[in-house]
This record gives sequence, structure tokens and C-alpha cells, in this order.
Amino acid sequence: MRRIIIDAEKCDGCKNCSLACMQAHRKDTGTLYDLNLLDPDNESRNFIYKNRTGGYTPIFCRHCEQPECVMSCMSGALTKDPESGHVCYDEKKCGSCFMCVMNCPYGVLKPDDRTGMHIIKCDFCKDAGGEPSCVKACPKDAIYVEEV
Repeated sequence: MRRIIIDAEKCDGCKNCSLACMQAHRKDTGTLYDLNLLDPDNESRNFIYKNRTGGYTPIFCRHCEQPECVMSCMSGALTKDPESGHVCYDEKKCGSCFMCVMNCPYGVLKPDDRTGMHIIKCDFCKDAGGEPSCVKACPKDAIYVEEV
């Protein structure tokens, strides 16, 4: 199974990964230069936080071996793909109970700022094929894909 691995020691907080995620999932087809960062439709599925020591902490869905978000999802919107091992989200099935948000041990899942009815979650750029956009965009190799 392939997962995004984080080496927080290498992260300098540039947020290239977040911008690449926003660009990959945007609704229109513009370039990165005309990406509206304030538009809730362009929300990133990964987050970079400044920690107490002044360093940066990248937060990505870990596609856990036994994902608590999937186990707590009563509507069946979150499932684990048996082939890839990735946690998949079906927005159409979501009941907006946000049990998944409350049960994610890493604090990765969050309500969609656009509607407040769905969640924002890394989908491993499933429609892009190959390597996720965030990984390709990291100049420091702080995030990378590894077979685990």
C-alpha cells in the first residue's frame, strides 16, 4: 500500500503542497496564478501548522491501517479501498454527522468551509493518476510516497 510519508524536520512551511492540492482540486480550469485562495471551493486537503518550537507540522490523511473515521461513519460515506488501502470519501452518502472528524486521531478531517455539510479529506489525487500533487510540489522532499 502506498502512503504519503511526512518528514517534518525538512518542512520549511512554504505551503507549496497546499497550493498544489488547491490547484489539483479546483472547480475551474485556470492557472495557479489566478487561483483564488479565499474561495472555499478551493480548499486544500492538507494543512501546514506552525508548532510551538517555531518549526512546521504538515498534516495529511494517513490512510490508517484501521481508520477510526471509517469505523465511526454511520452513513457509509467513508470506506477503505481494499486494493489501494486508501480511505475514500463519497460526498453523496455523507450524513454530515461529523463523527469522522471527532474520531480522527490526527485531526486531519475537517468540515467543508463552503457548505458545512461535507468533509475535506485527502483523496491521494485519485483522479490525477501517479504521484499526488502535493508530493510533486514539495521542494524539500518533506513529504513523499512510500510503499508500506
